[in-house]
This record gives sequence, structure tokens and C-alpha cells, in this order.
Amino acid sequence: MLAATAILMLDIAVVNTALPTLQADLDTDLHMLKWVLDAYTLALASVVLTAGSLADRYGRRKLFALGVTVFTASSAAAAASGSIELLIAARAVQGIGAALMFAVSLALLSHAFRTPQERTGAFAAYGATIGASFALGPFVGGLLTEVAGWEWVFLVNVPIGIVVLVICLTRLAESRDPNPPKIDIPGQITLVGGLFALVYGLLNAAEEGWGSSPVVAALAAAAGLLAAFIYIEATSSAPMVPLGMFRNPRFAGAQLAAMAISAGLFSTFIYIMIFLQDVKGYSPMEAGLVLVPGTMVNLFCAAGTAKLAGKVQPGVLIAGGLGLASLGMVISALLISPDMSWLELQIGFIVSMAGTGLFNPAVSAVALDVPERVAGLATGIHDTARQAGVAVGIAALGTLVSTGDIAGSLQDVMYAGAAIGAVGAFAALFLFRPRPGTPVGALAPEAA
Repeated sequence: MLAATAILMLDIAVVNTALPTLQADLDTDLHMLKWVLDAYTLALASVVLTAGSLADRYGRRKLFALGVTVFTASSAAAAASGSIELLIAARAVQGIGAALMFAVSLALLSHAFRTPQERTGAFAAYGATIGASFALGPFVGGLLTEVAGWEWVFLVNVPIGIVVLVICLTRLAESRDPNPPKIDIPGQITLVGGLFALVYGLLNAAEEGWGSSPVVAALAAAAGLLAAFIYIEATSSAPMVPLGMFRNPRFAGAQLAAMAISAGLFSTFIYIMIFLQDVKGYSPMEAGLVLVPGTMVNLFCAAGTAKLAGKVQPGVLIAGGLGLASLGMVISALLISPDMSWLELQIGFIVSMAGTGLFNPAVSAVALDVPERVAGLATGIHDTARQAGVAVGIAALGTLVSTGDIAGSLQDVMYAGAAIGAVGAFAALFLFRPRPGTPVGALAPEAA
């Protein structure tokens, strides 16, 4: 589980560093580079909920093995891509494989480790793997790109995937839900269509303008399909997203906050990498190293936040973390220039990642503070919120980017990202406001 989680999380982080080199080798532009990231995150966000339902019905080990196979084969296809179009297609398939893997990983761990003590250790290792993958991702991506070529950002998954598949088939026990829910096909179709139309419209708005017919049509289709998705979920007898869960303001606030930090902060990384390599002239490995101090601060702050549980309201940590992330982006925006120093690059990013370290443990705890019978569903909803936030954020912030002035564009991107984070922080303060009789540190009541 840890090896599989590491490669699917690394594939979100490592690709950012390789993008400028990939752009030159495949003779493409920034518009298509955005799709290299969004094809993966969109597929992951759109499919992860249905993947969990399929696993409950047909077997979690079986779906996990299928996910590893799809992910490994599409990684090889991505490395062999001779054009940007083939790479984007391979990335979309890779995202589907990642969704199958991610949707069942926690369920498989719960089945393998039966006692509370065993599960605590397993889940701690699982969380540490996610954190370490993000921390090492930029450097690993830069190292592979510089030493062996951008293809190895994807090829490195192949031997790991083969080993994971062998372990899965020989060691993992099968498990399934004896009373699985129905597959919500109308909900799946409208969710995929709505998210794709939204991202397509935003990405093309950067190239063609907001008033162009394709952009207007795509955004109108997105509004209609996402509205239809909400209607289907509200009226379905077996919805993939039970809207009743969002009656709990803290559960709803956790998803909103997750989308805010993903769209406001994490979606800026692609533009930071382009600035570092195209404007500052850093090599891929040097660009990756720029992000390492901040990601290590993130890990230390996340570990320290665990000691605050029961002493500080989770809403304070979530809103405070988002506030720090926004402050860091404002600092970065004020300092960005073609001749800024390495130290100036660190200041804002470290502040933002310290805020992320406060944010992540608290928001995950609230998002999963639900009855055990819907824990898997809550995990899927939370991951959908995060990945959809990244996909939409990359597209939306991309409308502010001009290839003629990357430094000035990055300033605008940082200010916009800070605004998204600030809105999320105020929303969190409102939705997580203490209720009469609620003890300090108490999490959300059980979602219906």
C-alpha cells in the first residue's frame, strides 16, 4: 500500500519540475502543459468515488490490482509518448489507475490490520508516506529530468508498479462489502462531464478570451451538468455523494477548505516551476531543491500539530493554516522579480507550507470524523474535493498568465491564490464556529 501510494502521489509532484524540459522536447506551449497536469487530477477526482463503489461490489484486491496494472502500463505509455497529445491521453488513463488504487488503499489496510494499535501504526505510516512523497517529489522530478530525461519521471513507476502488483496478487487478502450500494451511473456521467467542461472552458479562456463561443458553451455546459449532478444526487436512492452529509457544517467546511488550499496554493506550483527554470535559469534539479525547505517545514509542522489535538479547535487550525498559506503567497507576490535571490524565494513559500502543515492534519481529522459505515465514502469525497481543486485552480489561475511576462504573471497568480485561500479561511471560521456546549478540540458530530 505504501509503495503504491508513494508512486501515485509522486506523480502529482514530480511532473511539475519536468514541465519546462518536456515543453522544449515535445515542442508544445503552456496551454497544453496545463492539460498534462489536469488530465491526471481530473481523472482521479472524477473516478475515485465510483472506484470505491466498484471495489466494494467486485472485490477491493481485484480493483486494486487492476488499478496498479492500468497505472503501470499508462506510465510506460507516457514515457514513450512522442507528442503532447499522446502524453495527455496517457496521463488521463494514469489518473484512472491512480483513482482505483487510492480509493481502496485505506480499506485494504483496515482489513489487513485488525487491532486499533495495528491500524494506528499502519495509518501513521500511510500519512507519512503521503507527506514524504510531496516533500521529495520536486527534487526527485528535477533529478530524474536532469540526469536521465523527463521520460524517467514516468518510467520510474514501472518497476515499482510490477513489484506492487506481485505483492498484491500473492499477499493481499480479498475483501468486499456484503451489501454493496448500486453504481450511480448518471451521477458519474454528469460529474465527469461537468468537471471536464469547466476545466476546458477555463483553460481555453486563457487562450481565446472569455467571450469566445467555445468558452461560453463549455462554461454553460459545466453549469448545466454540475447542476444536474446535484439534482441526481439529491433524488437518487443510491447516490455516489449523499448530500445529507453536507448538512453537517463542519464536514462541508472541511471539503470547502480542502478545495481552497488546493486551488489557491497547490495549483500555483506549475507556474512557480516555469518561473524558476525559464526566468531564473535554474536547472530542473535546482528548481526542485528550491521547494524542499518549505516541504520539510510542512512535515515538521504537521507532526507538531498532532500535539494540539484536544487543546485547540480544529476550525482554528484550519482557518489559521489557510491564513498563513495566503500570507505566504502575498509575501511571494511582493518579492517576485527576475533577479530575486534564493533566500527571497524561500520566505513566502516556507510561510505557506507552515500553514499547510497546520491545515492538513486538522482538515483530514474533521473530514473523516463520520460514522464508520461511511468512512470510505468520506475519504473519497475529501480526495475528490482536493483533486478537483487542483484541476480547476490550474485552469482558473492560468487565465492570468502571459508568456511574455512570466514574473508579472506569477505575481498575479500569487495574489489570486492568496484571495482564494483567504475566502476559504473566512468560510472555515464561519462553518467551524463553536457551538454552545462544544468542548475545546471536539470534532464534528457524526454525519448522517
